[in-house]
Amino acid sequence: MNKLRTAAIAALAAASVMPALAARPESPKDKIILHAWSWSLDTIAANMKQIADAGFDFVQTSPVQTCFVGDNGGMALFSKPGDEVQGKWYYYYQPTDWKIGNYMLGDRDDFKAMCDSAYKYGVRVIVDVLPNHTAIDHTAVLPGLDNAVGGHENLYHANGFNPIRDYNDRYQCTTGEMGGLPDVNTENPDFQYYYLQYVNDLINLGARGFRYDTAKHIGLPSDPLDAKATQNDFWDVATGRKGVKGLSLLMPDSLYIYGEVLQDRNVKEAEYAEYMDQTASSYGHVLREVLASGDARNHDLGNWRHAAAPEALVTWVESHDTYCNAHESAGLTDDQIRTGWVFLTAREAGRPLFFSRPEGSTRENYWGTNRIGNRGNSEFFHPEVVAVNKFRHAMAGQPEELIISENGAVAEVARGNAGAALINFSDKKQKVKINTTLPDGAYTDAVSASEFKVKKGILEGTLAPLGTYILYAE
Repeated sequence: MNKLRTAAIAALAAASVMPALAARPESPKDKIILHAWSWSLDTIAANMKQIADAGFDFVQTSPVQTCFVGDNGGMALFSKPGDEVQGKWYYYYQPTDWKIGNYMLGDRDDFKAMCDSAYKYGVRVIVDVLPNHTAIDHTAVLPGLDNAVGGHENLYHANGFNPIRDYNDRYQCTTGEMGGLPDVNTENPDFQYYYLQYVNDLINLGARGFRYDTAKHIGLPSDPLDAKATQNDFWDVATGRKGVKGLSLLMPDSLYIYGEVLQDRNVKEAEYAEYMDQTASSYGHVLREVLASGDARNHDLGNWRHAAAPEALVTWVESHDTYCNAHESAGLTDDQIRTGWVFLTAREAGRPLFFSRPEGSTRENYWGTNRIGNRGNSEFFHPEVVAVNKFRHAMAGQPEELIISENGAVAEVARGNAGAALINFSDKKQKVKINTTLPDGAYTDAVSASEFKVKKGILEGTLAPLGTYILYAE
């Protein structure tokens, strides 16, 4: 949930990166995540068959731990003073205890029922977890949590109420207060034990993965120590490398874990990669620039801009933060987002995450019907989204080649000689003659039935504005 300044992201995106590390062997390749943002647990369960039919392998929930009750428990995604319905989506990012269930998304029984539904349809559940901080109003923390960690004062870092001034100072970044959220002493063994009980409870009920919010704000072994810490070992405990007070992470080899490690100038991507997959935030920024301009010529879309291996990255066109906070991506149309999604998901590497925009949202009304718990809009099962999701699965193991048209408007993601995705980034019709790895012959798009032909390694056809096309070799 931490934010990067746009200028910093852009500067990093343009910079060269260090050689990639090897992928972690447990990374589930060719899998796709639906971020069911702010959907209630009941809503996710009710839509599980459609999620599976759309080709998603994982569904990611919003945080389900006990949270701060803000705006008198109002259920608006976002409200201003005087609005008829009050509420803020981000209250579930303000823990008051680490127990399953909150007023925004559902209780423990709802979580179990949702996981049972996921199991039935072959979908795995990722839970958004956030051990880094508590609610801004830390007096709302429940007594059980305070008692478990040896008193309220032991819940926080010694530096935990000092605001971060420099996000590239690793001591400030990993021990300081972020956006008013006081920083938890994640190195306290009593806290680790208490938190791990919560995670294991989620696993026992059916969770099979975790997204660690604000992961770059939790220290690595090489980071400076807070005055209350003797070692930075949270990630060793959270990923199952070691236990704490006789308790260990359940099923560590069966879980998919990734961290929100938003990129900046002094982020230890290589060290985080030893523990988990990471978010490719800089790549998403570059892809959105291409979508906004309709032109890929001045952007190297083959460069993932990350120290970790491409296979160890969670990729997105947009995230809930880019949509909600400064509305960085919210001005892009659904058509543009879908075009970016087809390009991203057709690629060989990465773990694509599809952010479900709010129900009824428009480019004039970003919040749409403005209700927490409702299903997002229908884009997650749009025929072009479904087509590329299935294409990704079908192309497993096929190498990719990216080919950009001379005018930068059209991209081809060729996957060996087995198939290709064509993407028109522009809002104008494009007639193309573009190199391809597809065998000679006639091809028909899986969704629109548009026809293309390949002769002597050249693919020829016409693409509608912001159109996408999936082609399979027979």
